[in-house]
Amino acid sequence: MLSFSLGPFVLAFNHLLLLVALALATLVGWMAGRRKGVNPERALFGVFLIGLLVARLTFVVGYWAQYRATPLSIIDIRDGGFSPLAGVIAVLIGALLCGWRRPTLRASMGMGVASGLLFWWLGNLGLNAQHDSARLPDLTLRNAAGETVQLSDYQGKPLVVNLWATWCPPCRREMPVLQAGQHAHPETVFLFVNQAESAGDVATFLARQGLHLENVLFDANGELGQRVGSAALPTTLFYGPDGRLSGSHMGELSSASLTHYLDDFSEAAMPASAPFKNTPSRSTQ
Repeated sequence: MLSFSLGPFVLAFNHLLLLVALALATLVGWMAGRRKGVNPERALFGVFLIGLLVARLTFVVGYWAQYRATPLSIIDIRDGGFSPLAGVIAVLIGALLCGWRRPTLRASMGMGVASGLLFWWLGNLGLNAQHDSARLPDLTLRNAAGETVQLSDYQGKPLVVNLWATWCPPCRREMPVLQAGQHAHPETVFLFVNQAESAGDVATFLARQGLHLENVLFDANGELGQRVGSAALPTTLFYGPDGRLSGSHMGELSSASLTHYLDDFSEAAMPASAPFKNTPSRSTQ
């Protein structure tokens, strides 16, 4: 599962973990401090914000080449661009400084931060274990010519699978980013799996937008999203040459966040003789 749904609201599991960790830290801190009549809630929320800010700025510095052309996109945190380790270090330093300046909060603050970070760490271990066990689904799709293709036939190279629809505004906004990524990284296969729309409607949309995408596929029943556990669009999945899920992103991708995921591909060990079975025909719109 990649996302959590509550009625019309959908939240990525990694974001849900972060919110629950903050709530747990606040609860534990309040319970630990009530005997002394102190409540570290404001201090905990403050160090949480500092951690987010440092994590974001660290990511931006690392991928400044992608943000330089559109600096206002730095404040658009929907792209998921954060450096977790830098954020954790900032939270710990902030908690230590707060405890040093306000001794009455030391115990409750420490217990709150420790419980929140422990929960967040264990939750991410679980998500990583789920990623490690997830594989590219064996699913039958259609290409623009109406021919059936097997999703598993594309296994053998690093694979980016984008679930999208023409009616989805974030999908439309990220398309130029994915197109540029496809052209800049020929060693990686990009699949654009449209969800429950006709080939004619998609071809019209691509032509109007001036987009030239290879490997446009069609999932008439939206089965791929169900298989991978994502209830929202856009969703982008990153698979290694062996078909194992190495990362996922729910929501709009920026150039920086896409580069981050592709960097993970380049850092991973590549099988020396991995065959590439890209037998289905390509569709260029």
